[in-house]
Amino acid sequence: NILSNKRDSSGTNLRANDSVRDTLMSREQSELSRTGHTVVAVFLGVIFLLGFLSNLFVLLVFARFQVLRTPINLILLNISVSDMLVCIFGTPFSFAASLYGRWLIGAHGCKWYGFANSLFGIVSLVSLAILSYERYSTILCYTKADPSDYKKAWLAIAGAWLYSLVWTVPPFFGWSSYGPEGPGTTCSVQWHQRSSRNISYITCLFIFCLLLPLFHMLW
Repeated sequence: NILSNKRDSSGTNLRANDSVRDTLMSREQSELSRTGHTVVAVFLGVIFLLGFLSNLFVLLVFARFQVLRTPINLILLNISVSDMLVCIFGTPFSFAASLYGRWLIGAHGCKWYGFANSLFGIVSLVSLAILSYERYSTILCYTKADPSDYKKAWLAIAGAWLYSLVWTVPPFFGWSSYGPEGPGTTCSVQWHQRSSRNISYITCLFIFCLLLPLFHMLW
């Protein structure tokens, strides 16, 4: 039974890889024009420069001024780190793909790109929700923030990353999948697939990784 399960899992992963590869090949002849790809590349280049420099500035300020290293600011730092990681591990690949008009780093690179952008994006959103809750507790509940309580801040940060991993790892094991989207120069969860697994995953992702954090911030 164990060997059978392993073979089934391996077969599922191979079929997923073949599906991503076939989709990438089918989108090499993109409907987006050369000018369209260039415009997208320019916008991505601007986003990369602004995002990288602004987040680098935040990290340098935190490193330079010790007085800023308060528990609440650690959560802000976590948001900056996750955004910086998107700039490093995500944007350059889609920028290069737009320059050449096709995805450049294969099926495994496509899966990595989709996973990394989802992971870091959810971390930022969850961290913002945690930050809003802390501000709510301080302002409306009249609870004074303890400037020495770093343990709670680190637990919140670890929780944000763990929560994000819980929702971004399943596509590697058959609950939906990561693959190309749009003109084939970026990768993400396969929004266009209509299988029951994919629909259930996207529904859960929408509820628990978008609506729930947004509701928490607006509440």
